[in-house]
Order: sequence, then structure tokens, then C-alpha cells
Amino acid sequence: MADRVTVIGWDGSPLTAAARSALGAATLVAGAAHHLALPEVPPTAERIRLGSVTLAARRIAGHRGTAVVLADGDPGFFGVVRTLRAPDFGLEVEVVPAVSAVAAAFARAGMPWDDAQVVVAHRRTLRRAVNVCRAHTKVAVLTSPGAGPAELGLLMEGVHRTFVVCEELGTTREQVSVVTSDKAADHTWRDPNVVIVIGGPTGPVVSGDSGWIAGRAPDAGPRGWALPAEAYGGGLGEGEAELLRAAQLARLGPRVGDLVWDIGCGSGAFATEAARAGAAVIAVDRDLDACGRTDASSRRHGVQLQIVHGTAPHVLENLPEPDVVRVGGGGAAVVSAVADRRPQRIVTHAATRDAAERVGRDLSEHGYRVECALVQSVELDTRAWTETERSVAFLLTGEILRRDGGAPRR
Repeated sequence: MADRVTVIGWDGSPLTAAARSALGAATLVAGAAHHLALPEVPPTAERIRLGSVTLAARRIAGHRGTAVVLADGDPGFFGVVRTLRAPDFGLEVEVVPAVSAVAAAFARAGMPWDDAQVVVAHRRTLRRAVNVCRAHTKVAVLTSPGAGPAELGLLMEGVHRTFVVCEELGTTREQVSVVTSDKAADHTWRDPNVVIVIGGPTGPVVSGDSGWIAGRAPDAGPRGWALPAEAYGGGLGEGEAELLRAAQLARLGPRVGDLVWDIGCGSGAFATEAARAGAAVIAVDRDLDACGRTDASSRRHGVQLQIVHGTAPHVLENLPEPDVVRVGGGGAAVVSAVADRRPQRIVTHAATRDAAERVGRDLSEHGYRVECALVQSVELDTRAWTETERSVAFLLTGEILRRDGGAPRR
């Protein structure tokens, strides 16, 4: 095992005395090509070009001597420190930090960033990073080759945002560009880069008040879920009753990084509450007035929604892949079309047992485990404890059991 491991962050500034001292004593230095070219790297030290941090950590663990790892920005912030300290390697490290790439990017943009979401985009997480950009008004994206500004822009089709792209921060080739998300794919961007994604129908809100928690602040709207009709301007439609909506939300569990489809969005009550949970939401309805009500609901509660006017299932063909779906209208044909897209969970409701059985059979044939519950809610006037309204519906939930080909879903 290495006698000593020092991780040095580099942001383009001259190295500190502590960093120079550690490098001068190093018998092994790991880093990217531009790190290994620094004049402070000892000519006699073994050099490892960082590709896989895991492989480098294994080499360092087996090295007898003093090791230094060079990394861009703050190596403790989505950086190499986490891998080096993993139990697999048993490495104790000293860290000499630098300004993180995210902090540097917001400094170049002249913007505060305590209220920003920060995500890492690579090929495996790109879709979830895009969903965060859809759902929030200020997001910093740490990109990687194949998951950069162009790919972000392509996957955000239909959602207008402004991209502040910061290329090669801290180097002589540093460049900051401002483009709209639909134009990002027209450029060739240099790695490494950070993308600040800002904008949306409700923001970002610029305030002189300082927050109290980093990232997305807890929802400042009314407490609770399945808010009453008054919270959405009144007049909730069929399938939007409070307890049914609460059950649908509980079954789907929308969360940050998810993309939710709400088909037959009605007043926008379900779509708005899914967005309040931090998920990206696409709300679909064939009724233009319903789309307008949904837009008004989202603005009233300060959340981001993409609203699509059209008739399902045809309008669904070009939408990005969902994680979970609520089918509020359209019946078995729409449920079947949604199941073809293989979301993790689907919820819908039916007015009769026969209709519920048809939908349940179809979900089962598509490889979903089906649950059904009869949900009944009765509202009472507490002045006289008399019934004022009653609603009954069959709530169906489909959870996928297998991918195409029958392999278990994990």
C-alpha cells in the first residue's frame, strides 16, 4: 500500500505550497494528460494517465512509496476522493482542494448557486440529468464525453431553456458561451465543460433573500398532498378526487430524476403534485381548455410542466421515455400503448369492475404485476355530519416484472 496518498485539486491557478511539496516528494503521480504535463511533476515519478479511477486506485494501493492524484476542481465534489476512499482499496488520503468547476462556472456567469441543482451527466445518467433540467429552473450539469451540451439540448426538445456553457475552465482555452437549448446541438463543444441550465415558465426567481438550504428548497406551497379543489381553481374532473389522487401518487412515488406522464391531465392537479415532488412531468390532454387549466395550476404552485395538446395514444409516440405514468383518460387502448413503452409503474382507474378487469388483463399480458383496489371516499359536512359527496373508483396499479424477452427487471 502507498505510504502516503495526496489528492490535489487544480483549477488553473498556481499550485499552493502544500501541493508543490506533495508533488515534489511523489514517486507516483496520477492525473489527466494536462495534469501530468505540469512542470511540478517530478521527472522520475511513475505516471498514470487517469482513465478509470478504479484501476488507478488499484495501482496506487499496490504502490510502495508516495502517491499524488491530480484532479480538476474540488476532488471531493463528485470527484476521485470517493473512489479512493472506498473500502475496496483501504486508502487514507489527504486532500488539497481547489475551486470546484461548478463554483467557477457560476462565478463566470455572475450568478449565485446555493439554490441550484447539481447533477452529473454521463451515458448512464444522461436521461435523469435531463429530467432534472426539465423540472428545475437552475441546474448545473457536470458533463462527460457523449453526455455534453449537444446531447442535453437534443433530449430537451419541446422545453425551452438557456444554456451557459463553460469550456475548459481555468485554462488558456477557457470559453463561456450562452445559447438556447434548441441551438446547443449545432455546436461542437470542448471537454471538459460545465453547463448551467436556467429558465422556464416560472423562473428562475431572483431574490435578495438568502436561502437556508443548498439546492432545491422544500416546497413552500400549502402543506400536504392531494390538495383540495380550491387549490386548483375548483372544478376537479372525474378521476381527480382527493383520495384517489393521493393513492395514485403513493403508488407511483414520483421523485427527482423521474419523468412522469400524466395522460388526461384535466385540471393539472396530479401533474402539479408530481412536479412538487421534484419530478419532471409531461401533461397530456386532448382538451385545449384542460391544457390551459393545467398551465394555470402549474404557475399557481410554481412548478415546471411540459404541456402537450393532443389525443392519446397517437400523441405519445414522440414523447421521451417515461419512468412512471398516470392514465387519467383514454381507457384500455391508452393503457396498452403506455405499457408498450415499458415504464416502471402505471396507474389508472376504472368506473366499473368489467372495465377494471379488461385493463388488468392487458397489463398482465404486457408483463406487469397488477394490483386493484376499490377506492371510495365520502365527504362529510362536519356541522351536521351529513354526506355531501361520494366517489367510487377501481384503482389499478401495474408494476413491471420483466423486460422484453422475459428477463427479470432489477
